[in-house]
Amino acid sequence: MLRYLFEPGFFGSGPVHVALAVGTVIAVTSAVVGVFTVTRGQSFAGHALADIGTTGGSGAFLIGINQFWGYLAFGAGAAAIMELIGIQRRRGRDVATGVVLGAGLGLAALFLYLGTQYSSTTGASFTILFGSMFVITSSTVPILIASALLALVTVVVLARVLLLTSLSPDIAAARGVPVRAVGAVYLMALAVSVALSAVIIGAVLSTALLIGPAATALRVAKGPVRAMVVAAGIGVAATWLGIVLAYDSFYWPPAHRGWPVSFFVVTLIVGAYLVSYLRPQRERRDAAGETPDTEQVCSPA
Repeated sequence: MLRYLFEPGFFGSGPVHVALAVGTVIAVTSAVVGVFTVTRGQSFAGHALADIGTTGGSGAFLIGINQFWGYLAFGAGAAAIMELIGIQRRRGRDVATGVVLGAGLGLAALFLYLGTQYSSTTGASFTILFGSMFVITSSTVPILIASALLALVTVVVLARVLLLTSLSPDIAAARGVPVRAVGAVYLMALAVSVALSAVIIGAVLSTALLIGPAATALRVAKGPVRAMVVAAGIGVAATWLGIVLAYDSFYWPPAHRGWPVSFFVVTLIVGAYLVSYLRPQRERRDAAGETPDTEQVCSPA
């Protein structure tokens, strides 16, 4: 049975082992951080940091260093600027995010242009934009896992105050919670999470791993803890299955060239989100007092 699901060499492949290990840790971190991102209404900030990651990755490629450091440096810098010029109201945050995003994308266009002009490396732009789990070097695995655990622990430790500041910043401030400082620390954890996602599925698509599982979990699970567990399960399942399909695709006819992992991961996440609409629709129908068709057929005339 397994030979129909896994192509030859899957379990003995070193790049597959690295992809599974790193992908699992990053998927869990992105899911947990994503639950707070959706709850706090900062999905746009996450998307902006993901796009700005393109600037960092292309800049790192241009000067010849690991792309993760570029993602991380520009993401953290953008998060700091967004917090500095933004305000606590959502409209102010969106304006600050939009300004930083525009500046970042302008630099990304310049860096990508210069990178293609002065480097003979092929496929670098595609890796920056859409990632590739199978090209992660073993030397970068420790720093990726350490960064993921740092972001995860930070968010878990601040979970209570993050929820309180999400629901009512005024009440949180009245209780002595440093709302601005909590928001700044959270944005840094968000920047790290986005940078990690960019490594495995690309800067353009990293928001999918951050927002998709979290949004799906919040629709089907009650309570933030359950939502985080469900989101982590969805993220890990999509990542694992995406790796399997991407590896198998190298054997698919007619080209035998393989499809990108990011395509499968994002497709699976979007599919899970669409499936989550089935249960709420049924609940709304029952709450409205509508009788299912089967009951209408079986009821006496």
